[in-house]
This record gives sequence, C-alpha cells and structure tokens, in this order.
Amino acid sequence: MDYWTTRSDKIFEEPIPNDPYFKSVYEFAKAWLQGQKTFLLTTSGSTGTPKEIALNREQMIASAHLTGQALDLPQGTRALVCLNVNYIAGIMMLVRGLELDWQLTIVNPGSNPLLDVPEAVCFDFVALVPLQLTAILRDESTRGRVGDLGKILLGGAPLSEILSREVRGLKIPVYQSYGMTETVSHVALRRVNGPASQENFQVLPGVEFGVDDRGCLYLRGAVTNKEHLQTNDLVTITSPNSFYWLGRADSVINSGGVKISLDKMDQMVGRVLQEMEQIADYFSWHEPDETLGQKLVLFLEGGHSFLGTEKLLEKISDRAKRYETPKAVYFVENFIRTPTAKIDKSATAQYHSNLAHD
Repeated sequence: MDYWTTRSDKIFEEPIPNDPYFKSVYEFAKAWLQGQKTFLLTTSGSTGTPKEIALNREQMIASAHLTGQALDLPQGTRALVCLNVNYIAGIMMLVRGLELDWQLTIVNPGSNPLLDVPEAVCFDFVALVPLQLTAILRDESTRGRVGDLGKILLGGAPLSEILSREVRGLKIPVYQSYGMTETVSHVALRRVNGPASQENFQVLPGVEFGVDDRGCLYLRGAVTNKEHLQTNDLVTITSPNSFYWLGRADSVINSGGVKISLDKMDQMVGRVLQEMEQIADYFSWHEPDETLGQKLVLFLEGGHSFLGTEKLLEKISDRAKRYETPKAVYFVENFIRTPTAKIDKSATAQYHSNLAHD
C-alpha cells in the first residue's frame, strides 16, 4: 500500500495496516482517540543532540486549533501527511486531522511524496520541508501537480534563495513556519508568495513573545504549557504581533576577531548561486585555523565541482566584505541529514574531514 486515507471516525472500523509505518500512525491515532494525556517526542537534532520532550494533550490541542484558525482549515480539509510521524511536524499533522476532523492521506516520508499518490487525488493542505518541495518541483512528473496541494506549509529549515524564487511563482498559498518541538510545531507564520507575501513572521494569537538581552526570542503560551521558553534565535521585533528572523546566535563564528553569521552567509551564497543559475544544496561552516581561530568555509552538495570554485569565490567576494569570503569550498557527494530531512551540518563537515585525512 503506497498511501492510506482515513479520518477519525473511520480508523477503528478499518483493519490495522500491515505496513510498519502506517501501523505506527494507527497506534498513535488509537492512543490519541482514547485520551492519552502525555506524549514523548524526540527533537530532530539539527541544532544539537536529540533529546526527549514530554508534551501534554492540552498543548497539542491548542496548537492544532491555532493552525486551523490561522490557515482557515475547516472540518473536512483534505490533508496530505508526508512528514515523519515520529517527530513533531508529522505528529501534529495527525493531531490536527484527528481534532479538526480532516480527511488524512498518509504516505511514507520521502523526498517526493507525490510519487506515492495517484494524480487524480487533490488536497487542501500539506506540510512539507523545503527538501520535499524542491524534489516535487524538480521532477517533471510531479511539478505540474503542485497546484493540487491546496495550501503549503514549509518548515524545518530556512528557504534557499533558489527555492524562494520558485515559490514566488506558485499560484497556491505558501507559508513558512517558525517553531520547534518545544513549541508543539509552529507558533508563527509568514506568507512567502503572492501579493500578501510577508518579510516578517506573524505570531499566532495567544502566544506572548519578546527578546532577552542578547536579542534572542522567548515565547510563552498554551503551546509552551504557559512556561517561559528561551530560544537561540536572533530576531528583530517589528510590531506587537511580528518579528524578523535574523539567524541563530549559536551560528555565529569568530574569525580573526570578526563575528560572522553563518545564516547571513547562507543567504548571500544563495543569491550568488541563483545569479550563476546553479542549483545545489549548500551551507556555510567553520574550521579551526591557527591564525584566525575559526575560518569560514563553504560546503556544496555534489560529487564534483560543477562550477568553477574560483569563479564562485569571486562572485561571493563581489557581494561580501573581505572577511566574509570563504577560505575554502568543499564538494560532498551527499549531505548527511537528520530523520526530519534537515542537513546535519556538523556531521557532514566531520565526515568530510575524516575522508580528507584518511
């Protein structure tokens, strides 16, 4: 079975799926519908060591209703569930469907979920990571089906400049989310295409927010169990209900006494690659250096140098300050990714380093 379509009032009438993944969906739905109060989830590990977090039912219900209201997703919404249900984004798709009485079509998590769904099947809503939307748009057999997804919610990683450009050309609404396991999925959204597109994240109703003395966002609300949650995300508060994301405080390196934001570097590199009409996943990183302490380097996914390294660095230096030009460019066949499809930057850099020293 490539996909399974169900809803809360049908689950117990259907046979238990044989597919191990669908069976895990069934077991969660059973626990939820029988009123289980607490659920243990594991963080993705993209910004640190994965850890277990206990979420209570009230937090998850509050989050589900916030999403339904913010994106106007009423009873009967046809939703595609293609994110791993062992992590918060996938779990919350199930909770929304069960709480708001949606029709859920579940597929095994993969890079291109539309390959598992017949062309005649249409949806009103889907949550994707950028990797999945990129794969859908790059595949000729699925690119033309994007309009059948209804509304798209993108989360889990920042949008590259190349994907942002493609998204702006889509006719269906696309939103980027801000959130984490600790906030029970997203607490803020921004429209990224169409005439209503936004630069700033709009915080969902009932969520309090502010910044600490570092300029890092903190949150409090029903989704955090009314507890103060401090993040490492640097933001600028732009209104009583919105903020602009600058990057992570722990993604800043000190190179020769100069602080460099890796997140800002990624944005710059994305614009350069777009100008050069090159499509590749990439990330800025750092290496120890006897003179600088930390030196800036760039990783690109691909087994060989598909573009001239010198030309790339020249293009970056045209945009960047002298100390913001990477000191090296590395091409890696395949990036290591977390179970939620985020690039594991630390593991990828370490793997490349080990290969270089073998």
